[in-house]
Amino acid sequence: MLHPLITKEALYFLENLKENNDRDWFTAHKKEFKRHQQEVKGFFTLVMERLRGHDEIDKMKMFRIYRDIRFSNDKTPYKTHFSGSFTRAGIRLRGGYYLHIEPGNSFVATGFWQPDKEDLLRIRKEFEQDATEIRQIINDKNLTEIWGEIKGGEVKTAPKGFDRDHVNIDLIKKKQYIFTRNFTDKEVLAPKFIDQVDRSFRVIRPYFDYMSEVLTTDINGTPLFSN
Repeated sequence: MLHPLITKEALYFLENLKENNDRDWFTAHKKEFKRHQQEVKGFFTLVMERLRGHDEIDKMKMFRIYRDIRFSNDKTPYKTHFSGSFTRAGIRLRGGYYLHIEPGNSFVATGFWQPDKEDLLRIRKEFEQDATEIRQIINDKNLTEIWGEIKGGEVKTAPKGFDRDHVNIDLIKKKQYIFTRNFTDKEVLAPKFIDQVDRSFRVIRPYFDYMSEVLTTDINGTPLFSN
């Protein structure tokens, strides 16, 4: 049995939506949208099944097509992509996975997009103390060949309470700790796209294991949660 694929028709629909981003056009093509949405959801569901083969995944969430325009200068009502996230299970498994399908701008992302202030401080304190292990992980050839360098917004110099000249300030000053991998439309439409997505997520596991340990222990390594 063939597994679900991202189709040319789905990408073409998104291109048309980008050119006709208004309620009248969308209403007239809503049945077509629903069909493509279900097809893409089938693909995302398969991604979740693959993930569950090597990680503990609590749930998948497909994001709505409708944009929140209340505080945006861009008043176009619809997103021009399909996207979804996959949440790891339990309080000890940190990090998450994201998949984005958009003509000319498809990608996967993973890591820590918006860590709360307590988690962010804990991560920074860990790197202030020692960044040897995290550097070994993020510089591993298998990871860098797929994901490249770690990304994320940064403060200009140093967070409050940290030395701007610290040897690990490049990591300490980050506000996010994420990885992204882009795909061409040709790659997205290929039968092996699901394999590329899954391999990308497999390779990031040592990073998640390390960060999960950091975020579930104090600076001395004492567990914060009882078994």
